[in-house]
Amino acid sequence: MEKIKAVIEALIFASDTPLAPEKIRVVFPEVEKTEIREIIDQLVSEYNERQGGMCLQEVAGGFQFRTNPELSQWVKKLKSTKPHSLSPQAMETLAIIAYKQPIVKSEIESIRGVDVGGPLRNLLDKKLIRIVGRKDVPGKPIIYGTTRKFLEVFNLKDIMDLPSLRELKELNRQQEQVELEIEQEIEQKVEEEKIEDISDL
Repeated sequence: MEKIKAVIEALIFASDTPLAPEKIRVVFPEVEKTEIREIIDQLVSEYNERQGGMCLQEVAGGFQFRTNPELSQWVKKLKSTKPHSLSPQAMETLAIIAYKQPIVKSEIESIRGVDVGGPLRNLLDKKLIRIVGRKDVPGKPIIYGTTRKFLEVFNLKDIMDLPSLRELKELNRQQEQVELEIEQEIEQKVEEEKIEDISDL
């Protein structure tokens, strides 16, 4: 059992993409999928208890070793190159595809109100979206959807892990409340400083 656990750990570590229990079973056809899952769960618990630099996470339909998010500031110091970021236009386009997929270009453009040819090419180049087919209407427009890499990048087990629109509205409301409190605090300090300046005269 310990030997199997060590092999599974090595397989996940060596894999370039999140490794699903089904793929691990190819190496161990005699071991049941449920048993493989139990071993993976043990590994996840062991890494969580250890609280080291790496953790084992379920992401994009498989398992992958990732650096501990709490240590990101130190990892960033080592990696001096800036990570590839998406433009606001690409992020908006990606969000629409993620929530409305499968979706065609004209539907994205009607939501955004602008041409999305550039952002779509950018997202395809980064492999965050893919062509899933063609819509059976005149012109046969291309249908877009997200990829497994999208799930990896955004640390999602599957597309159902995306926050709901209600949760997003709640997060936005909380953010607005925090910003309002900060503004009020700044205004109060400015007023206090004015009063101090007047009293010094």
